[in-house]
Amino acid sequence: MGAETREYVLVVDDDKPFCGALAGSFRRRGFAVVIAHGYDEALSEARAWNPARAVVDMRMPGRNGLELVAALKQLDPEIEIVVLTGYGSIASAVEAIKLGAVHYLTKPAEPDEILAAFSRKQASLIDLPAPTAAKPLDELEWEHLQKVLTDCQGNISEAARRLGMHRRSLQRKLARGRPQHDAAV
Repeated sequence: MGAETREYVLVVDDDKPFCGALAGSFRRRGFAVVIAHGYDEALSEARAWNPARAVVDMRMPGRNGLELVAALKQLDPEIEIVVLTGYGSIASAVEAIKLGAVHYLTKPAEPDEILAAFSRKQASLIDLPAPTAAKPLDELEWEHLQKVLTDCQGNISEAARRLGMHRRSLQRKLARGRPQHDAAV
């Protein structure tokens, strides 16, 4: 690839070490990479470099990844976007796809997996396990807590207020982590 024809990839994540490592991996694979650590910076870089692809973290301080997906698609309807998140839920995955993302992956995702997600855009759009039975109530509660927390940009006090619970109760539920269920049938 000549320098003029290299495809730009925009990597957006507020986790600077992760962002740098992912960018380095993409560069070693021949891509030109532009890095941003938030919504405004990402839009500025997208305007300057016109990337063909973007990897966007779902949860960032300020405006979130879903808002950025919508803004990037408005700026360039042809841009291919893969959304990464450490807080995966079916609702957020569906919303990302509706806004124009070509794929949605949960962290940790390897660079080759992310690049493959761009080429698999016509196949399975969301890498989430297919439900075989109704989700347990504690799993649904966990997903709802994560959704409200994301809507509140990680503000526990505001999330607790919206959920109608005491802040410490919410903190205890979050500290327990995602419910683990046996996969045995």
